[in-house]
Amino acid sequence: MVTCEDLAAASGDVRPTPVDGCADCLAQGKRDWVHLRMCLSCGHIGCCDSSPGKHATAHFRAVDHPVIQSYEPGEDWRWCFRHQTAG
Repeated sequence: MVTCEDLAAASGDVRPTPVDGCADCLAQGKRDWVHLRMCLSCGHIGCCDSSPGKHATAHFRAVDHPVIQSYEPGEDWRWCFRHQTAG
């Protein structure tokens, strides 16, 4: 079994910023996201790739923080952009 070192290293001990939606959508005055994702490096909340802004992926590309976690109620899965691996 192949293990992603980024997923293994992601502690998830970060505070979400902001807590009420996608940071980039809110900064643009929009609330049209589909699902939210939290960066496990810094807590940035971004919208998923099904959302118009795709801000979670844009955050990864801008700052190279590889692991996100679903920020949807009842979900706790993680995804590593760098290795295209779920955890």
